[in-house]
Amino acid sequence: MKQAARDIRILPGFNWVTLGFFLYLYLPLVILVVFSFNASRSATVWEGFSVDWYFKAFANDDIRRAAANSLIIATVSMVASTCIATMAALALARNRRIRRKPVFSGLIMLPLMIPEIVTAVATLTFFAAIGLSLGLGNIIIAHTVFCIPFAYLPIRARLQGMDESLETAAQDLYAGKWATLRLVTLPLLAPGILSGAMLAFIISIDDFIITLMVAEAGSTTLPIYIYSLVRLGITPEINAVSTILLLISILFVTLSYRIGKKR
Repeated sequence: MKQAARDIRILPGFNWVTLGFFLYLYLPLVILVVFSFNASRSATVWEGFSVDWYFKAFANDDIRRAAANSLIIATVSMVASTCIATMAALALARNRRIRRKPVFSGLIMLPLMIPEIVTAVATLTFFAAIGLSLGLGNIIIAHTVFCIPFAYLPIRARLQGMDESLETAAQDLYAGKWATLRLVTLPLLAPGILSGAMLAFIISIDDFIITLMVAEAGSTTLPIYIYSLVRLGITPEINAVSTILLLISILFVTLSYRIGKKR
């Protein structure tokens, strides 16, 4: 009874505060989606339902070019960061010769705690110092490094929940280290790898600050293009593109969560 009395969920007004928080957080997104179907060019005055702005967005060559750049960058960054994160997670979880594992794990997670603007400025300074100019390659390298912690988290969590006795049993049955890795460890780790890959993809395709700092001419991504349009005024076309990005983000985050929960 005393424990129930201390439960924060039954405090007076707590439910209303929670409801207000979620309304503040998600109501602007709902408004954005609704006004993406506005027949008027005004982003604030509703004049009827229409999907014309979606067709106009898909017919816009600049938007398609920016979307293609974003997909290329996100796909390559996802593959590279997931491979690196998988190797790092396996090394820290299975290699008993590595000392001070918490230190290395903390270094991998450090980009999550550093303000993104600091990472962006540091990356730009580094690229300028070494004279790196690879077009989309600059963004891919920056995104790969930034996405590693996001891919590492679900992979590491999956490894910690795996039964090491299965790998030991495979080695007792004369399977070599590579055979055990290929036939036992990686198949069991696959949900974590897929979950981490999806998180890395969505972080890369949505990133703005790092991309804005390191992007060169001709390397415009979708978030940068949307920002350039917003400076001229918000239109339903911007709402339509933003809604598509929002739906992609929700889809990938949901799939990442569902896959990561599989046993």
